[in-house]
Amino acid sequence: MTKTDPAAPVRLTRRRAARLFGDDTGAATAEYAVATMAAVAFAGLLVAIMRSDEVRGILTDLVRRALTVA
Repeated sequence: MTKTDPAAPVRLTRRRAARLFGDDTGAATAEYAVATMAAVAFAGLLVAIMRSDEVRGILTDLVRRALTVA
């Protein structure tokens, strides 16, 4: 029996790859979690933008002009 160096790279064989990457249980759940986190980040960005006085003024002016009968 020979000793192996723990820092030596391990050869990735077909059998080892199948054992490591063959089971994709939970992959869809992880994808949904990533997509949900991206949506939450985007919503947070929109909230930050909408809270600014300049954007609020632009939207208020837009709504006033849309509701004004000329």
